[in-house]
Amino acid sequence: MSKLICVARIGAAHGVRGEVRLWTFTEDPLAVLHYGPLTTKDGSRSLEVAKAREAKDRLVASFKGVTDRNAAERLNGLELYVPRDRLPETDDDEYYHADLIGLAAETTAGAPLGCVLAIHNFGAGDIIEIAPPSGSTLMLPFTNAVVPTVDLAGGRVIIELPAEIDGEDRASADETASAEDDAAAQNSARHPRESGDP
Repeated sequence: MSKLICVARIGAAHGVRGEVRLWTFTEDPLAVLHYGPLTTKDGSRSLEVAKAREAKDRLVASFKGVTDRNAAERLNGLELYVPRDRLPETDDDEYYHADLIGLAAETTAGAPLGCVLAIHNFGAGDIIEIAPPSGSTLMLPFTNAVVPTVDLAGGRVIIELPAEIDGEDRASADETASAEDDAAAQNSARHPRESGDP
């Protein structure tokens, strides 16, 4: 059975005709219109988005069969899922977060580092967070240089641990090539996707 991926969370009712605030976890917020029925994690409820429009940081949406405020209020807080195999295929060097989380992480020499805990983006590029068997998590750039191999079939990522920068000589040498390095880093960034888009 395909694992379930959370693509949206329902918020408070909006108006009196059954609309709700809807937060989506897809690159294109309106992609939820193309997945067909969405289910709760336990499969006990199935809902299909009838209409949606963008509003600030969320959508305002209506679901088939939900026609009044009372029914909409009962949906507040529900998370909606789709099976992983219903999401579109990714491009090369593009991955769904859900496919990366839980993968084993090891060095290029084959030493175990732990497992992938999360993918973050704080505005300066994607970061892969790795949880070792003990101690603090590792936060590393999710680029081709640091993560040269993502082996989904083998259930692992290969990590090229960055060397520590020591002393002023190394720092000034790095500064002379910083513009080229920045361009290379941009070109080699991987592209994780939170959820699917058609």
